[in-house]
Amino acid sequence: MSTTSRTSTAGQQHADRPSAVSRASTRTLETVRDEAGQVTSVVRRTQLPSGLRIVTEQMAGARSSSIGVWVGVGSRDETATTHGASHFLEHLLFKGTDERSALDISIALDAVGGEFNAFTAKEYTCFHARVLSDDLPLAVDVLGDMITGSTIAAPDVDAERDVILDEIAMHDDDPDDVVQNLLAALAWGEQTPLGRPIAGTDASIGAMTGAQIRRFYRRHYVPANTVISVAGAVDHGALVKAVTKAFARHDWLRATSAPVVPRALARARRPRVGTGAAEVHRPFEQVNLVIGREGVTRDDERRYALGVLNTALGGGTSSRLFQEVREVRGLAYSVYSFASQYADSGLVGVAVGCLPDRTEEVLAVVRELLTTIAAEGITADELARGKGQLVGGMILGLEDSGSRMMRLGKNELVHGEVLGIDEVIARVEAVTLDDVREVAAEVFGRPELLAVVGPA
Repeated sequence: MSTTSRTSTAGQQHADRPSAVSRASTRTLETVRDEAGQVTSVVRRTQLPSGLRIVTEQMAGARSSSIGVWVGVGSRDETATTHGASHFLEHLLFKGTDERSALDISIALDAVGGEFNAFTAKEYTCFHARVLSDDLPLAVDVLGDMITGSTIAAPDVDAERDVILDEIAMHDDDPDDVVQNLLAALAWGEQTPLGRPIAGTDASIGAMTGAQIRRFYRRHYVPANTVISVAGAVDHGALVKAVTKAFARHDWLRATSAPVVPRALARARRPRVGTGAAEVHRPFEQVNLVIGREGVTRDDERRYALGVLNTALGGGTSSRLFQEVREVRGLAYSVYSFASQYADSGLVGVAVGCLPDRTEEVLAVVRELLTTIAAEGITADELARGKGQLVGGMILGLEDSGSRMMRLGKNELVHGEVLGIDEVIARVEAVTLDDVREVAAEVFGRPELLAVVGPA
């Protein structure tokens, strides 16, 4: 049986650190040992004077490393005139710096067999790479150059604008994307940051200027708004030195600004979640529908109970939704439930894809299931299966360095802490039938949202 220890050594110093990080605060967050007492994993965290946070997990036996640069900016930080700027900027940071052209950036990691990509969400942006352990300093240097020194040149803005417009068109042909965007607009309003699509619209991307994007870049891409996470074969002290060198370009690490508060959060008011129904006609073969409700926020302690509930409701082939909608009645091929959480809001719901002539029956069955679960909760067997599936899925999902890097970075950025795996498991295992019943009654007792996309 493995053992885990979590320690706090705030202020721990290393005499061989360069002066640029001599005031850095370093802690060992977690040490995991196997049955023989050998260390299998160590999680450490350093915060530089500028506010930049570096979190690593050293994995015994790993020969590769995964690195992510997480920036606390996403589509909800945009105004109507900068709608899509976060995603636009994600693309542009690959287009070149004073030191490297776009081709140079691609060649640098391709030449060592590395994997390199990025994504934008509503509340953050992540640039990530996976390389052999010997090539981790190269990945750090390339990412540091991109994050601190992107030129955002006018020709690149114009060229990438067309690429993003093609991407928007691609999403508009995907029924899952269309129905989820429709649900968000219905929940929060299509003119609000949370209710708008992440990539922007044809109009907003077409009108956006390079000057707007550069201002957005300078405002949000600051050290205090950034987390660097690495998992795999990594030496924490060496990584801190490499990051300090790579991200010191353009005096970026000298910035001492506080983290940027999202525009929506600055109002200190939880966004109202709407009600009602919306339908969009598309020449698809299927109808895609989502029945939603207001959920919980990402820091709500009930999120563990909601996670178990979500798994029991529609998280697998033994779930109520899969069994009743697909196996027993044969009404749909795809059916699942979901729970999305943000800083000050959240959604829960059920998504189904079915033939048009089965829409009404599907809606009736799903609504009946949700009414029952709101009134009665779940059974003891479902609780056990839900916990087992949630814990098992989490552990299996952390078998590779990329998944561990994602867990470290996202938790440090959005929660401000990195909980140990054993601690998360303990919180899931502590969920009771009453906990699930209470959260089910609350969220599924709220007014319904219905988004439908399909043929006229």
